[in-house]
Amino acid sequence: MPSGLRARLRSALALVCTSAALLLLPLASPHPAQAQPVETTPQFAQQVLFKASQDPGYACFRIPTVVKAVDGTLLAFAEGRVPNCGDATDIDIVLKRSTDGGRTWGPLQVVNKGDGDTHGNPAPIVDRTTGRVWLAETYNTGRTDSASCSVPCDRTPHLQYSDDNGLTWSVPRDLSPEILPTAWNSWYATGPAHGIQLTHGRYAGRLVFGVNAESWDGTRITANHAALIISDDHGGHWRVGAQETWPIAEDGTFRQKPSELTLAELGDGSVLVSGREQDGTDLGHRTQAVSRDGGSRFTAAFHDLPDLYAPMVQGSLLRLGDRLLLACPADPDRRRTMMIRSSYDGGRTWDSVDRGTVVTTDWSGYSDLVRVTGDTIGLVYEGGAVDAREEIRFARFTENWLAPRRGPDPVTADLAPHARPAAVLGGAKETRGVSGGALEFNGTDAAVRLPYSSRLPLGTKDFTASLWFRYTATTGEQPLLWMGGTGTTQPQVWLRGEPANNRIQGLITVRDGAAAPQTAYVRTNTAYNDGQWHHMVLRRGGGRLMLSVDGMQSSVSDIPGSVSRNSPFGVHIAQRMDSRAFFTGAIDEVHVWDRALTDQELSHPEALRSAKDTVLWLPLDHVGR
Repeated sequence: MPSGLRARLRSALALVCTSAALLLLPLASPHPAQAQPVETTPQFAQQVLFKASQDPGYACFRIPTVVKAVDGTLLAFAEGRVPNCGDATDIDIVLKRSTDGGRTWGPLQVVNKGDGDTHGNPAPIVDRTTGRVWLAETYNTGRTDSASCSVPCDRTPHLQYSDDNGLTWSVPRDLSPEILPTAWNSWYATGPAHGIQLTHGRYAGRLVFGVNAESWDGTRITANHAALIISDDHGGHWRVGAQETWPIAEDGTFRQKPSELTLAELGDGSVLVSGREQDGTDLGHRTQAVSRDGGSRFTAAFHDLPDLYAPMVQGSLLRLGDRLLLACPADPDRRRTMMIRSSYDGGRTWDSVDRGTVVTTDWSGYSDLVRVTGDTIGLVYEGGAVDAREEIRFARFTENWLAPRRGPDPVTADLAPHARPAAVLGGAKETRGVSGGALEFNGTDAAVRLPYSSRLPLGTKDFTASLWFRYTATTGEQPLLWMGGTGTTQPQVWLRGEPANNRIQGLITVRDGAAAPQTAYVRTNTAYNDGQWHHMVLRRGGGRLMLSVDGMQSSVSDIPGSVSRNSPFGVHIAQRMDSRAFFTGAIDEVHVWDRALTDQELSHPEALRSAKDTVLWLPLDHVGR
């Protein structure tokens, strides 16, 4: 983990512990002294907001969202799951209110009782013209076990409102005739994040929130849908605005499934839509689209963000002037390490994980953001030491607590055709290489990361990866080259030293159609950690996966499929993709081709410099700005 990130973690965790000692008291009847404004507001504090042990009658709480009413009251909603934590069980929509900016919270209120059915996916929208707080939600028939809703699922949208800042609520009305097209006849979900009211241009005053749905043809799910729902009469009537559909092939594959949409109005009045992406063949777990006509149409189809590392999970957006915030876990494989990342260009690019601000390293899941006052932000999120579903927390922090915007990183040249330079992270230093310079890595935060390019994913192609390395480490995972995702289910290619196991290992994980992922690996019988330079090659071709070190080869049967599909995608030197391990030693001349080089080509390392079909070529002989 980078040293800067580790420092921010220590600071955040210290503040969490301090705030926990002060704030984790019974929420229904806080001590009078706690309800008084304090002279100095800490930059960060958090407390448990919903938890089964402090809110009797529920097995667990999930799916949090939060808005600020026109009088400044914060309204934090969640699903109160009665018998168990299943997604389709007996679920109520519950609420807690804060009238002092999130420092203290009132008792739990039941806004919408499931009575055995699922009433969930809260998506609140505040109309700042009328003061009314709208709450969109979705119903389905409840189950007594913890299984998911049967397919096709009988999901229907509903809507209710409060005219007294969340104290009382209207009887819900069924919105199906207005916003549930006949073809969207299976899964349907509102939010679950706050909607927005537009403030700029000809569409000022319009209310907008997001939904996603599926279609069923009687035998299978045939399409995924993502859409914006809009109202121009302060919630009196609603209609489907911008929408996008992705067909599902008979083999079960599809390009995208944008879901759990979160929205932000940009400074020019356009609407940025960020969604969870799950199991599509496009690269990435976050997907985005923009509407420039108030949510009536998308300017282009949703596009994935392969280099925005996140697991498959809902996230949340908030705009602070020219800065956009995105809250979601940062571990690209699992729901943990809640992080706030920033964009300074309207969502076109986002901070990498080494530039984000860590809220917690705990397990963490769904979230929502709210502007409390001025530069104070509130974050409601799922978290836990063992499971993200243990509790729902409310974190309160200032913009100054967030990591400041960082200038450009040092770079090193990528000599592949049309390639941009690679970022040099942490304390990587120039050193003597095999012929000329190389880079030395400290095992703590030093690495090289390539900017995403469509040339880098190797897909189903044959390929060859080559590099020089030297190291003396006797313990730990020593990552050399990482391309793709991480974990046991994401397509990936990597090479690493495993000195404790006395070996070097090369691995590929593939996806082929809708089949489960498969993994193949090849290993040496020594770790080559003698401090000398060694030449390594990983080659896929001719039905074999081959690993060679200094010409000594071993191989296994290849497995068909793509080594880069439907997951976050990064290319790192000396670093695991999830930043959980760094290499200690030196690396030189990293080269990747999207074809299988011949044995004759591989037998002449100097000739490799002129080999065709180069995808990546890092001499690593110089670091500059």
